[in-house]
Amino acid sequence: MQPPRRYFFVHLQKTAGTALLRRLRHQFGVERVYPRPAEQGTPATVLDVDLLRRRLRDDGGELRAITGHFPLATVDLLDGPMATFTVLRDPVERVLSFLRHQREVDPGFARHSLEEVYAAPIGTGALVRNHMTRMLSLTSHEMTEGALTPIEVDDRRLERACEALADHIDVMGLQDRFDTFCSDLEEEFGWNLGEPIFMNRTQEAPASDELRERIASDNDADMALYEFAVNLWRRKHPEASGGG
Repeated sequence: MQPPRRYFFVHLQKTAGTALLRRLRHQFGVERVYPRPAEQGTPATVLDVDLLRRRLRDDGGELRAITGHFPLATVDLLDGPMATFTVLRDPVERVLSFLRHQREVDPGFARHSLEEVYAAPIGTGALVRNHMTRMLSLTSHEMTEGALTPIEVDDRRLERACEALADHIDVMGLQDRFDTFCSDLEEEFGWNLGEPIFMNRTQEAPASDELRERIASDNDADMALYEFAVNLWRRKHPEASGGG
């Protein structure tokens, strides 16, 4: 008998993924979505690919949906049929949300401006600089540290990320059209995700035009990838005004 189909969510940082995790638990049940509540709380749970593989091997028989900050290529290392989905966000807004989040969770940044947080080493890390392109373009052979694998983001990697969105992601959404994304998931997979949930919203904080321009320049690959994603989304939803 064929094993049940599994679903793999490529959770890009600060793209409403935590809210989707809760709704996936509504669809499948709490114990059938990775990470289970008892497994949450440490970065390794959502970043360590080897740990994920061990969990699936040792006690993952009931798991139906996998979330976490794992690159798309992780599916090449997992057993069984796997459907994939992801959400992208305007790169400048995504990075600003990440910086605000760091100020809220790290006491060392509590009194820092967004500019100061961005100037810290965390501002050049793999979870900030061209993060979305990295997550969609990494291959299983080069993933030495999962989402944190150090790589150079160049034109070829951007091309690979665009190919992944167009050809290897079953359902793609935009963070500012999140309700539409959830409806697309329900239509594609026959799910019932329940009522909308809003979580992990960071407090608003002003960002200067200079910082926004710097983030856009530093994330040029993600800017191009997001434009590509918006065009894909618009072609699927021609009835929607705007789209990004």
